[in-house]
Amino acid sequence: MSQPTADTATRSTTVAAPAVDLRPPGLARQVQMMVWRNLKHTRRQPEMLTDVTIQPVMFVVLFAFVFGGSIQTDSSSYREWLLPGIMAQTMAFASFIVANGLNMDLEKGIIDRFRSLPISRGSVLIGRSVYGIIHSSIGIFVMSVTGLVIGWRIRNGFVDGVLAFLLLLLFGFAMIWVGILVGSAMRSPEAVNGLMFTTIFPVTFLANTFAPTEAMAPVLRTIAEWNPISSLVQAMRELWGNVPPAPADAALPLQHPVVTSIAWSVLITAVIAPLAVRAYVRRTTD
Repeated sequence: MSQPTADTATRSTTVAAPAVDLRPPGLARQVQMMVWRNLKHTRRQPEMLTDVTIQPVMFVVLFAFVFGGSIQTDSSSYREWLLPGIMAQTMAFASFIVANGLNMDLEKGIIDRFRSLPISRGSVLIGRSVYGIIHSSIGIFVMSVTGLVIGWRIRNGFVDGVLAFLLLLLFGFAMIWVGILVGSAMRSPEAVNGLMFTTIFPVTFLANTFAPTEAMAPVLRTIAEWNPISSLVQAMRELWGNVPPAPADAALPLQHPVVTSIAWSVLITAVIAPLAVRAYVRRTTD
């Protein structure tokens, strides 16, 4: 009987190596990885949640227990009247974290590293947007618990209550694109903070957030009632049953707050999102 040669033995013991898939992951997987990266940063740096946890609770305490006694509203409880305003302000300020996070990634060269990988450039922005919604949802949960503690209630049923929360998230999505635009356009975190604070802060106060607009000077009242935040706040108050409808002499946005809130959110997204994408592309191709 013939003996197997060394070459035959080698071939018989060779096992084919498994095929390695070198194709880049799909867009959904890329977005998932970007979201998970941002969530890990939050877990390691929980102070990143102060803008949606400690800050809104601080505003509730200040206005509900310090200034609330001197503010007259059309609600039986100023605390119920206040909470939707605090929620809207929190959602507006949540754009800070998006702008700062994106700007720091750009400044530290993280985005350049992403560009060297076989992933879509859009996955970075989509992932940042999804993370922004998650970040904002944490703030909504914290504010809802805070409201229940101080006496706020949803009085118009489940459907209207959920609709108010969805309006809040829709507005938050629009504000995320504002954050992406500012984070892409500014050249340093200090510039981001300066611009965001000097614009978002007065916008959230020149509204019906903390006090009714009826007592304002005519010009200021007009500006405040056409403020997107005012229509959002009025929509949440009415949907939650915290206030009656706006008075007859109020501006059109407050007469139809739900429709106006949707329109404002869609308009802001339609205008700001293309500008944000253009600024990001320009910044990452310098």
